[in-house]
Order: sequence, then structure tokens, then C-alpha cells
Amino acid sequence: MKRKFPLIALALTFALLLASCGGGQTGGQTEQTPDGADNAEQTSGEPEYNISVILKTTSSEYWGYVVAGAEAYGKEHPNVHVNVKGATSETAYDEQQNMIETDMLNNSIDGYVIAPLQADMVVNMISGQTKPIVAVDTDIDAPEVLSFIGTGNEAAGALGGEAAMNLAKERGWTDLYCIEIAGVQGDSTNEARMAGYKAGVEAAGGVFLIDETQYANAVADNAVTCMEAIIQNHPEGIAVICANNDDMAMAAARAASGNSAYANTVFLGFDGIQSACNSILAGEETMSVCQEGYNMGYSSVDAVVRALQGEQLEDFIDAGASIVDPSNAQERLEQLQGYLA
Repeated sequence: MKRKFPLIALALTFALLLASCGGGQTGGQTEQTPDGADNAEQTSGEPEYNISVILKTTSSEYWGYVVAGAEAYGKEHPNVHVNVKGATSETAYDEQQNMIETDMLNNSIDGYVIAPLQADMVVNMISGQTKPIVAVDTDIDAPEVLSFIGTGNEAAGALGGEAAMNLAKERGWTDLYCIEIAGVQGDSTNEARMAGYKAGVEAAGGVFLIDETQYANAVADNAVTCMEAIIQNHPEGIAVICANNDDMAMAAARAASGNSAYANTVFLGFDGIQSACNSILAGEETMSVCQEGYNMGYSSVDAVVRALQGEQLEDFIDAGASIVDPSNAQERLEQLQGYLA
């Protein structure tokens, strides 16, 4: 009988060793990497992606919406790590170029979203890159760029031009003329919006006075001078004043404030930012074509991920556009505020 005790002790020891090793069962435990961190790719089944988002700037309201959209995609997809950066201003060309050059050489990055300040310069910096690249807001004419995510400026301009002229008719205008306070002459975005405004105005039965276009270089102060010239040339008033952005439209409306001939003029802007919503609610700017910056940011990251997963992208992904006017300006304002909360 005494010889049985060592055998029992040995059996108990062997059982304890099996238990400490887990007995070959995971028991629902998370698999650990050698350094003790959770192995997310093995437990979730989703591959990990690092996406670089390089914007024109991150220091303006409009670009804040693009940032919010890009980061929202990352929050909704924990396996996608989104790193957003941008130049300190839209004239800090060298700063953005350094960001692009640095990230092109970073082996840990899987794909890129770029909103170029100087698209022709970016073409050279991305030459030969085999990882997915998409352009957002402004296109890059390079074979390495798989898709452009942005606003169809001509179609959006047409939407705004038609809506503005229809409202002018409702306000009692019979001489259905429109003059544009434009941005930078020769700029492709400006030209596309102008073509759209013209098409929309004419579709609604109006006349677009293209020979009287005023160029304000996209600056509010210059727009005031342009509006003063329009008032001098048309003391009887003009049915619609359209502008290449909201800042110019708001400036034009302020310049015409108090002039009875322009009391019913429709002032149309472009972007649909918070300041425009507040101006519309205050009865200054009349309406705006809304760019969907949040959608651009979200869709651009989504496009890179889809490319990484082997999907062929559309050449152009339209982030959408809409009209904000007194009927929905408060709703739009609250939506924009929510994006930046």
C-alpha cells in the first residue's frame, strides 16, 4: 500500500501541468502576440490598414469637415488607422510637398488620400508609387491616382443657378439677368462653376451676362469692389448675383444692403459653410450650393480601403451637392456643427 502514494502524487502533478497549459483549449481567451498585445488581425479576421490623408490644410472650416469625415471612417472601422494632416495654409506649398514626399517613403503606409495644393507638382512626387492613391477635392492628372472624390462643380453650379433664377421669378423679377462675381480667372474649378451657373440660369429662362463677369480672385474684399461696380452699371438692380464661394456672396450682399433696387436680388454662394447658413438666416446671402466635405473625407478613405481589397474604383466619385436656403439653413447649420463637435 505504501508504494501507491508516489503514483498518486505523480498523477496529480501531471494533471496540474495539463491545467496550467490550458489542456489544448483556448477557453475564449484572446490570442496574444509575443509582446503581450492583442493580435487584432487574427481575432477579428480583418486586415490592418494604415491610410495617410494629406489635405490642403486643416485650419479652415471647410477642411475641418473633410477631416471629420476621414476620421469617422477610422472610428467605424477599427482595423483602419487614419492619419490626417495638412499644411498650415493653402499657400504653404513646400510644407505640403514635404508631407507627401515623407509619406511616399514610409513603408508602413498602405494607401494615400491627397488633396493637392499644386497638382502638377504632386504628379512628380507620386510617380511610380504602386500603393493605392486617390485625390480628394482637387484632381491629380497622374496614372497612379485611381479615383477622384469631389464635387461635380459644373453640375452643382447648374443646380444652384436654376434654383436662384426660379426664386428670382418668385420674387417678381421680370428682367431675369444674372451676373457672376467669379474667383481666379483661368482656374479650372472657377470655370466649371461658371459654366454650371450659366447652364442653370438659362435652363430656368434667365440670361447669364457672361461679358459682365467680375473677377474677385475669391477674396471677399475684392467682391465688395466688384459689387459696387455692378450697382453703378445697373442702378435698376439685377435679379441674381452668383459668386464662386460663400465669402464673396456674403460680401456682395453686404455691399448692396440698403439699396432698394437690390432688396429682392438673389445672392447665390458656393460651399454651404456655417457662416453662410448664419448669413442666410440673417437675410443677407440668399442661398448656397453646398459641398459635402464630410462625405468627401469619408468616401476617400473608403475608396482606398476598397482598392486595397482588390476592388476597381470609379474614375470619379461624386460626394454630392445640395442647396441651402432659408427653409433648411438651420438644419444644415446644426448638421455642420455636429460634424465638428
